Amino acid sequence: MKFFCSAFLTALLLVAAAIPLSLRAADAVMVQTEFIFASAPFPSCHASTIAETPSGLVAAWFGGTAERNPDVCIYVARKEHGTWTAPVAVADGVVFGPQRLPTWNPVLFQPTNGPLLLFYKVGPSPATWWGMLTTSTNGGKTWSAPTRLPAGILGPIKNKPVALAHGEILCGSSTEGDGWKVHFERTGDWGKTWTATAAVNDGKTIGAIQPSLLFLPDHTLAAVGRTRNGKLFQITSTDDGKTWEKMRLTDLPNPDSGTDAVTLRDGRQLLVYNHNVRTGSSNKGRSPLNVAVSPDGKKWFAALVLENDPAAPSGFAYPAVIQTSDGLVHITYTWERQRIRHVVLDPTKLTLRPMPTGEWPE
Repeated sequence: MKFFCSAFLTALLLVAAAIPLSLRAADAVMVQTEFIFASAPFPSCHASTIAETPSGLVAAWFGGTAERNPDVCIYVARKEHGTWTAPVAVADGVVFGPQRLPTWNPVLFQPTNGPLLLFYKVGPSPATWWGMLTTSTNGGKTWSAPTRLPAGILGPIKNKPVALAHGEILCGSSTEGDGWKVHFERTGDWGKTWTATAAVNDGKTIGAIQPSLLFLPDHTLAAVGRTRNGKLFQITSTDDGKTWEKMRLTDLPNPDSGTDAVTLRDGRQLLVYNHNVRTGSSNKGRSPLNVAVSPDGKKWFAALVLENDPAAPSGFAYPAVIQTSDGLVHITYTWERQRIRHVVLDPTKLTLRPMPTGEWPE
């Protein structure tokens, strides 16, 4: 019997050792992984966003025959009693001229004392689109008539805004017409009036878009995001985003693909991105999809691989990430341009490892 127990234990240890570390870590940290919908009235979807409301989770994305096509609408789903509701189209580009236009990049944000905000864009292309806003007072069940944002204001371009201590909402925004340029917009009345900074980069030395906003331990703000330079950018502000220091490139590789990040309540920073570089066609490099964590917003550590399939034709991209009131982290992302995946993590169980200099380790 002693020999049998010893042999059985040895066999178990050998099996465990054969499982890649990333998979064992994922089993420990992943609370849930699911698709938000199994079937939908569109073949293609992208650019999801997620928010927690007093009545539960709400997610949105754009869907249609293909990105840029005029039939692309903004869809919303709510999580009720542990199940996502069927996708419902809540915004389209029908009324903006003789021809229908596509919609783009929804962004959900729930202020502490205000309606649920849904920002999105309408227009033929990212270089020519404009910002729109609709609101909900019942957790995303019904929505107000959409309004167009003021000229020169686009709203949060992909990633969620942040609420500042004095009540203003700060949005990371960007333009793509004359080089990729980042700027920041703020509103103190839930989107009725706005102010904006000038571009904080020249669009040439570093071409950057789609910033995420973080609160660093030294009471500064940081923005991180996507570039055309093969690495993520970072920039900081010491006056609540009114002015910004010089933009710089981080050491984190990225294949010109969307990212998102959030400041956790324990003070750590959590980033979701593709740790890869583009090689060839536009979707190459959008695998793996990774989670990194930083204690200070400066040095990042490898934490988790969410997806890894280099053969996937369209990849895994455009994440959105929030931390909910129960402390869990919720991530949504585009899965092969066919579905939106929702992953729930326990951030207390993330195992941090030194960031690889090359490919992310298995």
